[in-house]
Amino acid sequence: MRRSCCAQARGREGGSAVTEEEQNALYQKKLNVYQGTIDQIFTREKNILELIRRDGTGAAYKKLALVDDMIYLSTLYAAKYQTQVVVVGGKQEDLLNEARKTLYKALIYLEEIVTNLIDAPFSDYQEQVAQIANVSQQQRYYLIRKMGLAIDSIISAYGTNTKWYWSFVELQARYATVAKNILDLANSSEIGLNPQADEYEIVVYHLRLVKKLLLQAAERYREKYEMTSSSFEDFKLAVCYLHALRRVHLLLNERQDAEEVKKKAKVWSERMEKDQRKRDRSDK
Repeated sequence: MRRSCCAQARGREGGSAVTEEEQNALYQKKLNVYQGTIDQIFTREKNILELIRRDGTGAAYKKLALVDDMIYLSTLYAAKYQTQVVVVGGKQEDLLNEARKTLYKALIYLEEIVTNLIDAPFSDYQEQVAQIANVSQQQRYYLIRKMGLAIDSIISAYGTNTKWYWSFVELQARYATVAKNILDLANSSEIGLNPQADEYEIVVYHLRLVKKLLLQAAERYREKYEMTSSSFEDFKLAVCYLHALRRVHLLLNERQDAEEVKKKAKVWSERMEKDQRKRDRSDK
């Protein structure tokens, strides 16, 4: 026991413990590495946008690269935030806010490619999706999964006691929309019904995720309406996402599921109309 204590004493005397000054230097070095990568991504974004401005050829693929960059950028901001929390302590949300804004940029770039149409037949945006025909099902699914994980990470970092809590309903709903729209639904529905198809498993996973996200978007908009906003726009969006979910079920020949969602949408629409009449009477 004495030898152990002496060894510890020698360790302290030998300066093995990290001083506060050294810790701050390591902290700053790590932040500088993150910032260097962040600056590189912004430079690349600027260059790509300039290329698109000069020549629109392959613009959809270039913007898809920007989507990937923005997702990565959000994780760098999140990493800087976590480093700051560990070293400095406390929650300083500036970095989280940058991560959140960056995720919105990722969504916007993807919406510019595959549209932000929620309840619409695939034929309405098929031409836009065809611009990324060379992107495999696997690449599309992995991109959407990365985006979802980044969104979940940032929402978790904010916690439930944040002023942004209800704004995340829109963020997650827009994510659900592009998760659906990035799929070539004509092709994907065929693959999803054919277990012998090469990309069957990936497509099934993607479609399963889309159905989950569309339902979640509907329920979260309904919750927002009930709990805080009382906005009929939120309720309409909730119903709209149910209709979008029903379209996917019908494409996959899931008739029973489609019928259940149709009934749910009808009940919600009737409730919305009832609330509207009640509000109209109270306004008189």
